[in-house]
Amino acid sequence: MKLITELPEVFEEFAEARRNAFVNVKNIKDRGIPVIGSYCTYFPTELALAAGAASVGLCSTSGETIPDAEKDLPANLCPLIKSSYGFAKSDKCPFFYFSDVVVGETTCDGKKKMYEYMSEFKDVFVMELPNTQTDRALDLYTSEVMRLKEYLENKFDVEITEEDIRKAVKLENEIRTAKENLANVMKHDPAPVTGMDMFKVLYGSGFKFDRALIPAELDEITARIESEYAEGKRLDKRPRIIITGCPIGGVTEKVIQAVENNGGVVVGYENCVGAKQFENLVDEKADDIWRALSDRYLNIGCSVMTPNKNRFELLGEMIDEFHADGVLEMTLQACHTYNVEHKAIERFCIEKKNTPYFMVETDYSQADVGQLNTRIAAFIEML
Repeated sequence: MKLITELPEVFEEFAEARRNAFVNVKNIKDRGIPVIGSYCTYFPTELALAAGAASVGLCSTSGETIPDAEKDLPANLCPLIKSSYGFAKSDKCPFFYFSDVVVGETTCDGKKKMYEYMSEFKDVFVMELPNTQTDRALDLYTSEVMRLKEYLENKFDVEITEEDIRKAVKLENEIRTAKENLANVMKHDPAPVTGMDMFKVLYGSGFKFDRALIPAELDEITARIESEYAEGKRLDKRPRIIITGCPIGGVTEKVIQAVENNGGVVVGYENCVGAKQFENLVDEKADDIWRALSDRYLNIGCSVMTPNKNRFELLGEMIDEFHADGVLEMTLQACHTYNVEHKAIERFCIEKKNTPYFMVETDYSQADVGQLNTRIAAFIEML
């Protein structure tokens, strides 16, 4: 059923945000504004804001440059890492080209070694990310946030004051709240829009450089969806799927398409483009704003953490609140942390939440699209 609504053009505008950002990032550089590139949700974007810089997620969602990467990196490495390095090495990513510095993080061994190679042709700052979420780990991560602060101050000849960081925290909290409010419209049953349309907005908003405009834009979309839903404009009843696992974007959107082309609807994203990105706020009233900032980021429930209780808690809440009929986990080939953790997630969904679970492993090619459709269609039919 085609959604009868006035919203499609809005969704497409956000879908085009990344492409338009290729031009906008050059305009930003021409205005003398520094650019910070990053690859991970563990990067505190507040620091970029407080330093007067623009921040952007770097290209790592296509298999186009993997052959270039494999000249230096092993073929059996995670496609996200190979794509990231390939775009950087081949100079085919405008965001990377215009970045004054790339901020990396020690999330996995492959990325750590990639940053070593990358530092040969780009300024790279690597944050040491603990793999636990204890008080001692928070001490370490707070010290890393402060080390990044000092680096950016020296790099861009600026002073990042406590007032600056508190203003940045307030704005980023407003963006997170607006994203969460938008995502929550999918709690309606039947769903008001497709999961792909929701993905376009959540993903595309990350490529809008004037971040102060984002909350109002997202709030307007939320209000329009709610208004049209009240008028009866919604999807037919469909099996409701939550996607968890590795980051989705670019080629891996084929997983979303496989769900929705075969009778399901993606009502929630637990991964980096979704709830992981906006579920928790920084405590704006904290006396030590730097530790509060670090605490918010360190508590992201990524599979690199052990134990990873925060991921299970978030996924459990989403299963309940979004009335999920099933959980689909997407893992990338050679992404060891998510591939190893999938069995624990499977047991959690089936035994603790009484919710069907299915895992697919994929890469950045189109070779498995037919197989994905067949397997996911069978899962949805079972529901």
